[in-house]
Amino acid sequence: MTTKKIVVIGGSAAGAKAAAKARRLDEFAEITIVQKAPDLSMASCGYPYYVGGTFNDRSQLLCTPAGVVRDPVFFQKAKKITALVETEVVAIKRAEKQVVCRNLKTGEEQTLAYDKLVIAAGARANMPPIPGIKLAGVTTLLSMADTDYLRKVCDDKQVKQAVVIGGGLIGVEACEALQGSGIQVTVVEAVDQVLTFLDWDLAKLVENHIKAKGAKVLTGIGVKEFVGENGKLTGVKLADGTVLDCGVAVMAIGVRPNSDLAKEAGLTIGKFGGITVNQYMQTSDPDIYAAGDCVEIPNRITGDPAFAPMGDLANLEGRVVGENIICGASVTFPGTIHTGICKVFDYAAGSTGLSEKAAQRIGLSGYTTVVNASPDKPGFMGAKILISKLLVDKDQRVLGYQCVGLGDVSRQIATAAMAIQGKLTLEDVVNADLPYAPPFSPAIDHFITAAHVMQNKLKGRMTGMSVQEVRSKLDAGEKPFFLDGRNPNEFEEMHLGIGEHLIPLGALRSRLSDLPADKNAEIICFCKISLRGYEAECILRAHGFTNVKVMEGGIMAWPYPRKK
Repeated sequence: MTTKKIVVIGGSAAGAKAAAKARRLDEFAEITIVQKAPDLSMASCGYPYYVGGTFNDRSQLLCTPAGVVRDPVFFQKAKKITALVETEVVAIKRAEKQVVCRNLKTGEEQTLAYDKLVIAAGARANMPPIPGIKLAGVTTLLSMADTDYLRKVCDDKQVKQAVVIGGGLIGVEACEALQGSGIQVTVVEAVDQVLTFLDWDLAKLVENHIKAKGAKVLTGIGVKEFVGENGKLTGVKLADGTVLDCGVAVMAIGVRPNSDLAKEAGLTIGKFGGITVNQYMQTSDPDIYAAGDCVEIPNRITGDPAFAPMGDLANLEGRVVGENIICGASVTFPGTIHTGICKVFDYAAGSTGLSEKAAQRIGLSGYTTVVNASPDKPGFMGAKILISKLLVDKDQRVLGYQCVGLGDVSRQIATAAMAIQGKLTLEDVVNADLPYAPPFSPAIDHFITAAHVMQNKLKGRMTGMSVQEVRSKLDAGEKPFFLDGRNPNEFEEMHLGIGEHLIPLGALRSRLSDLPADKNAEIICFCKISLRGYEAECILRAHGFTNVKVMEGGIMAWPYPRKK
């Protein structure tokens, strides 16, 4: 029997998973992992939570579920896999089917032969040539070394102010970790919102929550320079000349695939700079596979190439690679629908499928969106409001869903992700049989409620209006009749202050004379979540009012300043 030689470049998520899967399928294969970093199989998505003190045992970032550290000894004894750490692959010789490795401590080189090669080299942080970017105190949050540094910053209590450049997933998580450790954080984002996987209206709610937790957020402005003294960071200069004093700056403006080795070896590289792979995760060389943050995969909705550097996808891709290396082209990886979620202090924000701006970017026509605000469980079980946005195409197929709030966002996103992957239509979703009990859900789940609202909108029973459209009317000087259908106590506790008229829903039928005499006048109804706003629209339509609309999501979806 010929022993198969497998070399894996990269020992984090995808590489370690591919190696472990291959071993389970072939006890006798000769498997070697070559890892540039000193650690293996790191739980990199856990870095911010170790930095912020959610847990204090560093080794948990490297452990199996049973608590055993995944070091070279573990891989050798438990997996019969040789792991060469602090060793870099400097060349791939495809003709000879060899890789050249260099020990980073000794400089010594060795050559490893392979029958099958896996490239799982990951990604590196975007570090543009901003003046001062090499000052001590400017860091990323992509490695164990970064994590150790930022954890020490939090523990030492010497740094009082920090700047996070970038308001994406890593930036927001870094903000929470540092702010929660007593450091005053300012997030600087060059575009007009944080968390660009969300549409602006939901992202603004997240931004407001970050600010409510004491951090500062500046959007629509870039960084001009890092300033310092004696080689140490003292501040960040913005494009408008403002200097933000700080002792630490975290660069979190995205990552790019580590595909240089593959490119030098003549493998095909895609539009985003990632390695091109087929459905079996093979590169343009059938004996070389690639997985993780260094590859491009298909967008399952559009079919276009996508760069999706996510830990869960890396593991799934690695599993497919491991099986195909041993069993041939037997399993496939279909791609991504860009599902993600982020913890934002005690808030959460998630998205799956197409956002509205993504739909616009690809030129999708005939789609419809709706915003739903409703509780995640009954009030007597401590309900928390979720705000979500559902997108369906012209055939009413579910294509996108976003959700933010204090409640169980993860469950909503997971349900929607399966609906999108299953190509379900609105008709499938409105009667979906999901688990229900008061500790977990209302009788009609939040996601199903969003589908019901969408159905009402598409059937013409509700004329929805987004909060942005309402704000645009106000900014243009228009004065529609705003009807707030709550009771006086609710109004006193919280209201928008946009000239709204308080008419409790229970009194509406007896107070129709308080409405505009012209039954064609524009009336915009809402309440806390706009359920009563929708019921008010139904009543007014029945009484002959022809231009009635509902502000989707109500006050809870309003991202702008309010009076109270």
